[in-house]
Amino acid sequence: MDASQVFTAGQQGLWMLLMVSAPVLLVILVVGLVVSVFQAATQINEATLSFVPKIIAAVVVLAVAGPWMMTTLVEYLQRTLQAIPSAVG
Repeated sequence: MDASQVFTAGQQGLWMLLMVSAPVLLVILVVGLVVSVFQAATQINEATLSFVPKIIAAVVVLAVAGPWMMTTLVEYLQRTLQAIPSAVG
């Protein structure tokens, strides 16, 4: 296994990480922004008000996108494990 194969495998792994985590992170970002604007407009400074909606949004996104995320990760893992013999030999 030469350096280009290692860099390609690392790049694919990072891309997969970004692709799988993006839905959850983007939804939490949007919910946090909406809650922050709401808190600024109403001047409510309750700490739990920023965490509870984010947790609920994360659970909903994981329930909706979870099967896709799991399928994507399993396919990536299968491709990676099947590529080991050609990389070694």
